[in-house]
Amino acid sequence: MKNYQIAVLKGDGIGPEIVEQAQKVLDKAGEKFGFSVDYKEALLGGAAIDATGVPLPEETVTICKNADATLLGAVGGPKWDTQPGNNRPEKGLLGIRAALGLFANLRPAVIFEPLREASPLKPEIIGKGIDVLVVRELTGGIYFGERGRCEEKGQPAAFDTEKYSVPEIERIARVAFEMAQKRRHKLCSVDKANVLESSRLWRETVIRVSKDYPDVELNHMYVDNCAMQLVRNPGQFDVIVTSNMFGDILSDEASMISGSIGMLASASLNDGQKGLYEPIHGSAPDIAGQGIANPLATILSVGMMLKYSLEQPQAAQAIDDAVAKALTMARTPDIWVEGMKKVSCSEMGDLVCSLL
Repeated sequence: MKNYQIAVLKGDGIGPEIVEQAQKVLDKAGEKFGFSVDYKEALLGGAAIDATGVPLPEETVTICKNADATLLGAVGGPKWDTQPGNNRPEKGLLGIRAALGLFANLRPAVIFEPLREASPLKPEIIGKGIDVLVVRELTGGIYFGERGRCEEKGQPAAFDTEKYSVPEIERIARVAFEMAQKRRHKLCSVDKANVLESSRLWRETVIRVSKDYPDVELNHMYVDNCAMQLVRNPGQFDVIVTSNMFGDILSDEASMISGSIGMLASASLNDGQKGLYEPIHGSAPDIAGQGIANPLATILSVGMMLKYSLEQPQAAQAIDDAVAKALTMARTPDIWVEGMKKVSCSEMGDLVCSLL
């Protein structure tokens, strides 16, 4: 029997609750498909600050590097808002991405059929459904560029630098082209090449890389137009590839048009496919401990883990199918509608397990 070592970073807020349900589903999938999982917990974010004084202890980095994959809940919350910028919970998240070399973030935005009515888009815009994959560069760009405070004309000023190298752009472009090859063979590269020099280099590099993928149809779109087109005609998109900041914004937008941010999973991959898997929503400290959080995004993240890091595609598909079936039977409060059974976080986890 194949055994996998999984690092578990429960994080803050609702993180421990939703991760517990995802582990439960992963264990059940292992029983069904003939593999086992051992977990090693580590600290990240606010929980790490409380315990060690820093958002990313070295022990956490070591545990994650030695694991086959990492499962993350969520980090952050108002409790740590007074921390200096270099010691906030989010700094731990950026740090673990950098430490593991997680340069490619995959965020699928899919409308599950039972949740069509939850989308803010009109039915005629949704059409036959929405299935978009945002491939976001994760370790470069403005989030990791030079930054600081200065003085300008006697007044305080601040700056953040957007910088990309050709190798950084090439490797994320290749991930995106390869994902498009496995889907509908369409790739939209999003930039701001009419204004930003970094975007002009981005576009030039993506065009050059595209010559290695003649079976993929490539087009380009400015980020402001892409934001508009996502709500105007989302069906035109298959795979979107873009920079760190643009991907952060667009993937959140895509999540909402698909019905609920509580349903969207993500995978962050390095060259060795030792990924980090997490829901894209936040830590929701206002509902932490109440048992009403939606664990489905974290459960779907485990499905992505099985697909991309653990090479268990059948188990991954079974989890996706179980979630789709669960949505026809019950809902957590965030996606509940009249006439549907309302369940707690743990009850939803149990339901998905039963459907496996």
